[in-house]
Amino acid sequence: MSRLDGHARAFIGLSPFLVIASADEAGRCDATPRGDAPGFVRVLDDRRLALPDRLGNRRVDTMLNVAANPQVGLVLMVPGIAETLRVNGRAHLCRDPDILAAMAVRDRWPTAALLVEIEEVFVHCGKAMIRSDLWNPEKRVPRDSFPTLGRIMADQMPDLLEPAAADRWIADADVTRLY
Repeated sequence: MSRLDGHARAFIGLSPFLVIASADEAGRCDATPRGDAPGFVRVLDDRRLALPDRLGNRRVDTMLNVAANPQVGLVLMVPGIAETLRVNGRAHLCRDPDILAAMAVRDRWPTAALLVEIEEVFVHCGKAMIRSDLWNPEKRVPRDSFPTLGRIMADQMPDLLEPAAADRWIADADVTRLY
């Protein structure tokens, strides 16, 4: 479809997570996860969505890509639902105070929003989720089976970081700088 219907709107309202794909002017691709409380993606009307740009790792890959090449693809997910919602369109940076105010959390506005003009939207079958068994709680990987981000960063930059200190800083940032 070229616009949102009631089912797409309902899915967006339930979704706490998406992956946005973008590419720079040379076609180098990037896929970035975005997440927040369900409904964090705002439906502005049948043809436009707004995604808040919240504090994160301070990488601006998507924003830089959109400045050079506005084409984006979104895959929205809802825990427990096998199907995904895919949205393709053209994006641009938005600093409209009315839009940003509507996306405030704990009285903190996002620094900007990515406005997506919808060209195509559709529900994608759940075969990938079913095959992967992604939502099965019995298939969760124990956290201690993979190194922490602090450990990985310290291994990659041994002269700059100590694993425990990096893990403490990341844990603090995850809690105190959420919005």
